[in-house]
Amino acid sequence: MNQELDEKLCADYPLIFASRHKPMTETAMCWGFECGDGWYDLLDTLCDSIQRHIDSVNKTRSIMLSKNNSNVPDEVPQVVAVQVKEKFGSLRFYYDGGDDYISGLVSMAESMSRKICMACGKPGKMYTNGWWNVACDEHKVEND
Repeated sequence: MNQELDEKLCADYPLIFASRHKPMTETAMCWGFECGDGWYDLLDTLCDSIQRHIDSVNKTRSIMLSKNNSNVPDEVPQVVAVQVKEKFGSLRFYYDGGDDYISGLVSMAESMSRKICMACGKPGKMYTNGWWNVACDEHKVEND
């Protein structure tokens, strides 16, 4: 992913990408987003959904605790990305934290990536030529 989009994701989701510039002994995020620009919108939507869920559940929990409510939801640990990359033609989003709902969001995004051109974000399909790649008709030529 290009530097501008990398920086935008990190600026928009500083808690999720808190380890982006840590050393490789601590995280694989030191390598950046190892995928094409075409998945930017997918990653942006995924991160927005993740952070909104965390913030909403934890705010609700805080309010319920302050009112001594007995049916308080569990706190959702902050998601911190460990690695974001393409593998076998689809998105891989490795992370710490979260809950089952977030696990479902990540699975959905990873599945959706199999139909989105990694180069431009248009609808695409999986191609193989020794490497797995998702591409639209326009970018398929580059992958043959």
